[in-house]
Amino acid sequence: MDLNARLEALIVPSLDGMGYELVRVMLQGRERPTLQVMAERKDGLAMTVEDCADISRSLSALFDVDDPIQGAYTLEVSSPGIDRPLTRRKDFERWAGFEAKLESSQPVDGRKRFKGLLKGLDDTDCVIVAIETGEVRIPLAEVRAAKLVITDALIAAATKDQEG
Repeated sequence: MDLNARLEALIVPSLDGMGYELVRVMLQGRERPTLQVMAERKDGLAMTVEDCADISRSLSALFDVDDPIQGAYTLEVSSPGIDRPLTRRKDFERWAGFEAKLESSQPVDGRKRFKGLLKGLDDTDCVIVAIETGEVRIPLAEVRAAKLVITDALIAAATKDQEG
C-alpha cells in the first residue's frame, strides 16, 4: 500500500465519524514536508476555521498513535475553496455546468491539458468537457489533475450555497 493510500485509510474513518468527507490528501516537499488534508462538511455547509481546527486536532492525535510519515512534517487542514480540486467521481457530476481545467496522464486527441465547460461523466466513466473545438471525453482513470475555474457563475453558486 503506497503512502497516500495508507494516509487515506487512516484519515477517512476519522473524518467520517466527525461529519466530514475527505476531498484530497497530499504530501508535498522534501526538507520539511507538508501533509495537506482537504475536507468538506457532509451536511453541505461551508467549512469554518473551527472545523479545520477540530480536524487538525483529531488527525494529530491519530498520527501520534499510528505514525505514517517518517520524520517531521507540517499538517495543513483546509476546505476545498471555491476553485476546488475535482478528485472524486461525484465531484465531476456535482460541478457539471461550471468551467474546469483538467490534465490527463495520457494524450487525448493529441493533448493533455483542457479547459472548458464540465459536462459530467458518461456511462463509460469518461469526463466530458466542452472545449473550443467540441466535446472531449477523458477517461476518469486518466485524469491526473482537475479543478474548477473561478467564474462569475461559480462565485454566484458558491454565494448561494453559503446563504442556504
